[in-house]
Amino acid sequence: MRFQRHMHILRPVFGGMALLVLAGCATFSSDGGMDAVSAMTQERTGQTVQLSRPDDYKRSAGETLRQLLAKPLTPDSAAQIALLNNQGLQAGFAELGIAEADLVSAGWMRNPSFSFGRMRTGNDIEIERGIMFDVIGLLTIPIRSGIEQRRFEQARLQAAAQAVGLARDTRKAYFNAVAAQQTAQYMEQVVVAAEAAAELARRMAQVGNFSKLDQAREQAFYADATTQLARARHNATAAREQLSRLMGVWGEQTAFRLPDRLPDLPQAPEAIKDAEMQAMQQRLDIQMAKRGTESTARALGLSKASRFINVLDIGYVNKSETGAPRGNGYEIELQLPIFDWSGAKVAKAEAIYMQSLHRTADIAVRARSEVRESWSAYRTTYDVARHYRDEIVPLRKKISDEVLLRYNGMLASVFELLADARAQIGSVNAAIEAQRDYWLAETDLQAAINGGGRGAGGSGGLPASSAMQVSGDTAQEH
Repeated sequence: MRFQRHMHILRPVFGGMALLVLAGCATFSSDGGMDAVSAMTQERTGQTVQLSRPDDYKRSAGETLRQLLAKPLTPDSAAQIALLNNQGLQAGFAELGIAEADLVSAGWMRNPSFSFGRMRTGNDIEIERGIMFDVIGLLTIPIRSGIEQRRFEQARLQAAAQAVGLARDTRKAYFNAVAAQQTAQYMEQVVVAAEAAAELARRMAQVGNFSKLDQAREQAFYADATTQLARARHNATAAREQLSRLMGVWGEQTAFRLPDRLPDLPQAPEAIKDAEMQAMQQRLDIQMAKRGTESTARALGLSKASRFINVLDIGYVNKSETGAPRGNGYEIELQLPIFDWSGAKVAKAEAIYMQSLHRTADIAVRARSEVRESWSAYRTTYDVARHYRDEIVPLRKKISDEVLLRYNGMLASVFELLADARAQIGSVNAAIEAQRDYWLAETDLQAAINGGGRGAGGSGGLPASSAMQVSGDTAQEH
């Protein structure tokens, strides 16, 4: 009877606990958040992503990878391979599982604690049993679940930003690799021509038809061109390996094929309206900052709600003693705010909130600036590349044709013809780099508007030209 009287007192408490537990129970989602990540990635890159497991990789991803590598790579296929095969990205996706586990844990009540005590005094034995429930943790389940829900959303944004950033870096590595390969192939032709000129100069000097000074100049050009070819080959290897790392390929997979030249320039530069506004709406880093600020604000509300009552446990206890009837009752454990009134905790939460707020504003300001800077780089590199394509390279070809006509009419020597060919080296290399720089700037612009920014190594400035100027002084001297 006594137990029933105590249970009558505790029944509303346990009933409320049961209702809150049932209402706050959270379960794992079927996709682990990957559907949203894939949708955001596809919207910004045109490619989907998935969480690869060993068995799934062998069945589907492995076959897709083989099909993509069997054909010459394109910017899109290279990005698709990276999103499918990069193990660092897959490790980042595992953070989603961690965040979802925290979300599920936040929706459950903390496990009850059980206590048991036994004391013997002579022939008397006293036994105490108790089970305690965390009431404050139960009452704050909705708040904690809301906080963890926003953190889970932030984790999805982070995963999508990582995927978009990988696609951006892979596209840039692709353009660098193709340009470096194109430059190396051109320098091979230069070395062949320089070797022929040096050999011709040596033979003519032997019969007295060429001065030692002119022979030394031809030999020096050949030696310099050989050095530049070695550098160009290494640059092509380094750029190719950078692309391989981002795509996550190894072994036989590294034998992928690249096209012989960069894609042609578009007929006109892309017209983008309200680029800054698009960035404010679509950039993932801004959305992550907003979610973080919202989570911090909710955490501040939780800190204020539990400022004075931080620990409140309620439970059922019974007591058994030798020669006496069992006693039943309940126990309430409350932490008293005597020394620590949690003012520091609330002040810390408020400071963290203000820090998050200012960081969000700073990210927005930086994003707007990145868009303007990237747009300037995009338009400038397009105009420069088009100028090389439409003006400089055709002029160089026209000059070469005129020198060839003079040579055919015996009005110019073979060495004048070779000197003109050397003069074209710098222009051709600069044209290749200008075309590469345009595609890099176009990738950065899309990242500044739709993605998460240009990345740690991104810069809106024009890429430094490294065109070979080996022929400058020699051409003038001749």
